[in-house]
Amino acid sequence: MMADEEEEVKPILQKLQELVDQLYSFRDCYFETHSVEDAGRKQQDVQKEMEKTLQQMEEVVGSVQGKAQVLMLTGKVLNVTPDYSPKAEELLSKAVKLEPKLVEAWNQLGEVYWKKGDVAAAHTCFKGALTHVSSPLFLWKTQMGRINFFGSCRNKVSLQNLSMVLRQLRTDTEDEHSQHVMDSVRQAKLAVQMDVHDGRSWYILGNSYLSLYFNTGQNPKISQQALSAYAQAEKVDRKASSNPDLHLNRATLHKYEENYGEALEGFSRAVALDPAWPEPRQREQQLLEFLDRLTSLLESKGKVKAKKLQSMLGSLRPAHLGPCSDGHYQSASGQKVTLELKPLSTLQPGVNSGAVILGKVVFSLTTEEKVPFTFGLVDSDGPCCAVMVYNIVQSWGVLIGDSVAIPEPNLRLHRIQHKGKDYSFSSVRVETPLLLVVNGKPQGSGSQAAATVASRPQCE
Repeated sequence: MMADEEEEVKPILQKLQELVDQLYSFRDCYFETHSVEDAGRKQQDVQKEMEKTLQQMEEVVGSVQGKAQVLMLTGKVLNVTPDYSPKAEELLSKAVKLEPKLVEAWNQLGEVYWKKGDVAAAHTCFKGALTHVSSPLFLWKTQMGRINFFGSCRNKVSLQNLSMVLRQLRTDTEDEHSQHVMDSVRQAKLAVQMDVHDGRSWYILGNSYLSLYFNTGQNPKISQQALSAYAQAEKVDRKASSNPDLHLNRATLHKYEENYGEALEGFSRAVALDPAWPEPRQREQQLLEFLDRLTSLLESKGKVKAKKLQSMLGSLRPAHLGPCSDGHYQSASGQKVTLELKPLSTLQPGVNSGAVILGKVVFSLTTEEKVPFTFGLVDSDGPCCAVMVYNIVQSWGVLIGDSVAIPEPNLRLHRIQHKGKDYSFSSVRVETPLLLVVNGKPQGSGSQAAATVASRPQCE
């Protein structure tokens, strides 16, 4: 392009960029100018603003209509809504062909493919954005053949997007998926390092930790890293608090951590911010129904008649402790622990080291998600306690009347208030069925499976 032509084009592109920035600011800062009660209108309002922006752009484009930057900016405008736009795909595809080093076009095209459901194509685009970046960028392969990316903060978006898409790529093995999740965390960390004040980078890092949490058997340390990343996103970026996806994902994490009050609050907040999105409302309702059914069954001890319950409890024997019957137990860390049989009523909140409980199953309760498998346990000395078992295969379970022993039980006391409802109960959390003894028998490795988590099929 000649120098004179470049000077002529510059103010036009600058004006177009301003219009696009105003549109995205309208979308991202919607709740700074509207109340939460207007949330149901947000998508419609953004659509109207998009149409107005396209009209304004047509008025200033002039002779530069076919240039890559104009195609990219127009495609970005069409990409402002959560829906897939074929026209945006067409324009952005032309833009990257005309100017392969146009990083934002690659990123926008990747988001279009993501919305289309073509995760592999999205992955190719985000890697293309990193490969074609015009600022200094260095690529090298590790011994495992993975690619690490370092570049200027101008391309943090590509790292954010790559982190996002890595978790969704189809894989042939669990090991390959686990590796993608680890890579996702690495790319999200790089994006954060490039700009610690970018709320989207912190949010995507939180999502990466969320996936890692479910991929590694719900490690509490990773849970805290995810929660910290979400909190940091809200701290550095006021728009993050208005992101329904953040509230849904954090609530999902709280649910699996059995922080039910925080989970319900998060689902409810996501509903308020995006009333048209059915998933948060469904999850809130499912959790409320679970708590309703659970507390009712706990109070009635599974509706087992007194005579039958007395007979069940009378059949408990020391042999039902199985490998714990000699007063010893090999913990998860491999240490040999001395155990003492304790009544349920004497348990303290937290891990009860050196204790083992033994009781009868009086009910079982499964949710649509199948996790956790929940059952009621009763011994001869007190109320019914919920036992929540994680990382199970779908075929695993216990039956009413089974004897169950739990060494070093981890007790939780729940006090939940939400939308006029109150729930109060105690539960024992069991991270894997391998920690249980059922009818005197330890559970085999075939009873254990990793949990999975679903995410919104749109760009984060």
